Amino acid sequence: MTAGPVGIDIGSLLFWLLILLVFMSPSLQYKGLRSARLRLLRYMERKYGYRFITMIHRQEKIGLFGIPIYRFIDIEDSEDVLRAIRSTPKDTPIALVLHTPGGLVLAAAQIAFALKKHPAKKVVIIPHYAMSGGTLIALAADEIWMDPSAVLGPLDPQLTVQQGMTVPAPSIIKVAREKGEKASDQTLIIADIAEKALQEVHDMIVKLLDDKMGREKAEKLARMLTEGRWTHDYPITFDAAKELGLPVKDTIPPEVYSLMQLYPQTHQQRPGVEYLPHPYTPPTRRAGQT
Repeated sequence: MTAGPVGIDIGSLLFWLLILLVFMSPSLQYKGLRSARLRLLRYMERKYGYRFITMIHRQEKIGLFGIPIYRFIDIEDSEDVLRAIRSTPKDTPIALVLHTPGGLVLAAAQIAFALKKHPAKKVVIIPHYAMSGGTLIALAADEIWMDPSAVLGPLDPQLTVQQGMTVPAPSIIKVAREKGEKASDQTLIIADIAEKALQEVHDMIVKLLDDKMGREKAEKLARMLTEGRWTHDYPITFDAAKELGLPVKDTIPPEVYSLMQLYPQTHQQRPGVEYLPHPYTPPTRRAGQT
């Protein structure tokens, strides 16, 4: 007796193929985006003669269920950027494209001083914003190319005083001084740490700017950026940056905007911004229509 042909359940096969596609889709999509980014970076390097490096932080989603995470400057970023800078020939200029809300002072400082030490010309390109630690990195550049609507931010250190509560160092110091002897031991300890953090960031800024604008101007700018005269998310516009004496230019290579589109923002349930592309091409009329 011989066995008959094994039947194939087409429905089950399609179901498992669909499941496989769902799991593989994010990976395939990421590989496609990354290939497009690398092609554009190669084109930009050939066209402008710079070594292009990007550090672009978007809100991202992880896993199958799309759990949102927020990206900041961290040690992994500094390792990657330092590796890119080290591998760049000494006579090749560097263009670092920055889009970040900031992050760890340690990581930002490592990137800033590594960029400053590169012998050739250094340019930081800011299409939208580079706040906090991003601003510290920008100060290391010979030129800062900003979109006319882009912004930098203050550099007052932020300290975590308890879980879920981060406050600016200048405010901690101010409260401790106002309370004086009435301040608790915990407040005095935190204020001591805040003073050290403030001085450290101040000294970093001076070291990055001393050779560009002189010691006196560098000290003055360091005080302005760290003393807490603004909130931490205060936008330092292109015009304000120019008035502060920073080497800003309001010209950005058009390819940078195309590059930013290859780092898509997380899709929300309902899009908050929609617009027709420009230049607008009206629909083609059909025969017989008026």
